[in-house]
Amino acid sequence: MQGNQGIETRWRRRKNARPQEILDAALAEFAARGFAAARMDDIAARAGVTKGTVYLYFQSKEDLFKSLVRESIGAAIEARMADARSFEGRSSELLRLVLRAIGTFARTSDRAVLPKIVMAEAGNFPELLRFYRAEVVDKGLSLLSSIVTRGVARGEFRRLEPQHVARLCIAPLLFAVFWRSSFAAQDAVPYDLEGFIETHIDVLLKGLAA
Repeated sequence: MQGNQGIETRWRRRKNARPQEILDAALAEFAARGFAAARMDDIAARAGVTKGTVYLYFQSKEDLFKSLVRESIGAAIEARMADARSFEGRSSELLRLVLRAIGTFARTSDRAVLPKIVMAEAGNFPELLRFYRAEVVDKGLSLLSSIVTRGVARGEFRRLEPQHVARLCIAPLLFAVFWRSSFAAQDAVPYDLEGFIETHIDVLLKGLAA
């Protein structure tokens, strides 16, 4: 009886882990082949399940991609928005915390390949582009703009257009993403992306200071 319970518990744990295993397999396929060329059969094979099992959890290849974005980048933005709402310190420190968090994602997460995939496939899959803009771009820019607006209102930042500053905040971080996913493999010496991001934050905050 106890043996059967142990088997049932392991099966239940395995079943609960399957969505994440399928997402990991989908990410690997998208990174290797691009969104258009990735096939559900290959995603299933990489995950070690049947294609029918994939469809138990995800309606389509598009649903897989959207789920990857939501559970990684989207969730991270939501967390940073919650941090900003409760933060009581200086706006410069809040901006530093947010940009460091984004920078850490850009430097270390395997999900950082998703922006590159979106840009590569944008012309053929406009719905994915619309989704990514609403889920990631617009929310991220809104968060950064709100921090700049906060800093200006408190007299901590110069009076600059928050939307422009928000885009200046994110542009070097996108460079880090694209460098890591495209050129890093050809570096004779690994480029110091952490130092690059810290330099960006330092220069940005000095330029914003009132």
